[in-house]
Amino acid sequence: MKDRKQAVIVGCGYVGRRLALRLGKEYNLYGLVRTTTNLKSLRAAHVEPIIMDLDKLSRQELSPVWFRNCTLFYFAPPRADGESDVRLHRFLNLLEVVPNTLVYLSTTGVYGNTQGALVDETSPVNPQTQRAMRRVNAEHITRIWCTENKVRRVVLRVPAIYGPGRLPLERLRKREPAIHPHEAPLVNRVHVDDLVQACVAAALNPQVRGIYNVSDGNAGSMTEFLQLVATLADLPTPPLIPLDEAQLSYSPELLSYMDESRRIDNTRMRNELGVQLRYADVKDGVIASLAEEAQHAKRARK
Repeated sequence: MKDRKQAVIVGCGYVGRRLALRLGKEYNLYGLVRTTTNLKSLRAAHVEPIIMDLDKLSRQELSPVWFRNCTLFYFAPPRADGESDVRLHRFLNLLEVVPNTLVYLSTTGVYGNTQGALVDETSPVNPQTQRAMRRVNAEHITRIWCTENKVRRVVLRVPAIYGPGRLPLERLRKREPAIHPHEAPLVNRVHVDDLVQACVAAALNPQVRGIYNVSDGNAGSMTEFLQLVATLADLPTPPLIPLDEAQLSYSPELLSYMDESRRIDNTRMRNELGVQLRYADVKDGVIASLAEEAQHAKRARK
């Protein structure tokens, strides 16, 4: 069908599959994945899966047909070392045919620690971990490449993503401790389906370009989130420990998140992208996620 739009999703994992379910009836979709793990679910979401290792990619493996007049959603994370996203840089420079639009999924971690202060898209970036530095570098790469190639660029800065299959149920079952709420930093979140809304809006509106924060607009501590999920899932609430005790038992990666606290302003997302949040209240998002998980488990038992 020649009138169908076309999109390529690089890193077609959790978010990519949810996006594909939304776009599948209107788009020809190609999903670049590293393993064969989710091929069945990708095809069920109307995605043509393409298995390739982005770190060993050759130009011959990237068919120009996939990218001609397409929207390119780049969701693949950087490699877990260094301060540059060499994976993204290499991928973009291997393309012989450029897309119409690039939608890049970044992180609100680029703002660093603001000690709970509100940040918007005009706030300076202040990455304080190599993880965040790689994302700042990736945003820079996309800006230069899109400018040189006349590609419309939309960067979505995303906080913690939750949704069906992305709730801390196992952590709660294991009774892993949480930090006392008054010591826990602020965490921003977005339900995966609201993130998908933002991705679709970025793709469909040709006037949209630049950087957008994507968030439900309600910052809260991880401890409060754990307690909410425990209550709604009928699980025990986590035991509470002081921050100094957590520093002895938490992993270095988890501790790095404890060092940052900020509030994300989502005004531009709502006003310019036109996203009407389905789950501005995290409680509604958790309830919907638990219900979908229960339905999935019921189908699996049949």
